Amino acid sequence: MRQLIYATIISFIISLIIGPIVLPILRKLKFGQSIREEGPKSHIKKTGTPTMGGIIIMIAVFIASMFFARESADLIIAMIVSLGFGVIGFIDDFIKIVLKRNLGLRAYQKLIGQIIIAGIVSVYAANHPYIGTSLLIPFTSEYLNLGVFYIPLTIFIVVGVANSVNLTDGLDGLAAGVTLVVAAFFALASLGLGYTGLTIFAGTIAGACLGFLRFNFHPAQVFMGDTGSLALGGAVAALAVLTRMQLFLPLIGGIYMVETLSVIMQVTSFKLTGKRIFKMSPLHHHFELEGIHETKVVIGFWIVGLILALISMLALSTY
Repeated sequence: MRQLIYATIISFIISLIIGPIVLPILRKLKFGQSIREEGPKSHIKKTGTPTMGGIIIMIAVFIASMFFARESADLIIAMIVSLGFGVIGFIDDFIKIVLKRNLGLRAYQKLIGQIIIAGIVSVYAANHPYIGTSLLIPFTSEYLNLGVFYIPLTIFIVVGVANSVNLTDGLDGLAAGVTLVVAAFFALASLGLGYTGLTIFAGTIAGACLGFLRFNFHPAQVFMGDTGSLALGGAVAALAVLTRMQLFLPLIGGIYMVETLSVIMQVTSFKLTGKRIFKMSPLHHHFELEGIHETKVVIGFWIVGLILALISMLALSTY
């Protein structure tokens, strides 16, 4: 518990310290966010707000994790996965913002990079003597052994979770706040299950998100961009895989899942019927267009995320 507290505080302090250093640099380099015209009109005023602020999260997590790197190989693997996805996001942001190529990395390029990183953690877990190919089943003490299907399914889960967090990052403080709750859950779960290194890593994620909210909550001074959202998505996915809790993701990651499903439903409905189910997707934009203020939407999602975390703790308490 003491190491968890130390890791969280160190990461939190680092993000608070480097935020005021990184922000002026992003402004000077004119790394400003462009807002899509078809989005909520209230977002137009956000045009030019610095993005790629996920660098703050990545630096805080990396430095804080290095203080405890000797604790376990699991911590190193989780950090590699998170930073690997963050680098993909950084390249994508750089191409879109600096090189002025709106599409950034091509979809297949991002997917190849994500599959490679997901493959690393999947193979590592499958061959780990204390992880293997079994998944803990929520609300039970039983495990589901996936056998030969473990690696392909885990790769799919890792890539899916990372991109789901990316879709959730659409309002000031939304992705950071939800992921703060998710990381706190994994910190406590890892502590209870005896994963010391992962407890520390989850703590660094929670601390970095909390510190980042100082600059990202409404009105945001900086956006995390794909740099931050993919890094956080990779971190959440790695924590789930290395604790054998992939089956908990639909519950603890319920916000991410609903956001992703809203996009899938919207696209599918429009292509098949020409009609939209939501006023706009992901779901958080639908609530905005219903007239709910951005801050209320964000706090509402945080509360739902907290409730899901509490239910997830109950699902684990039967273990």
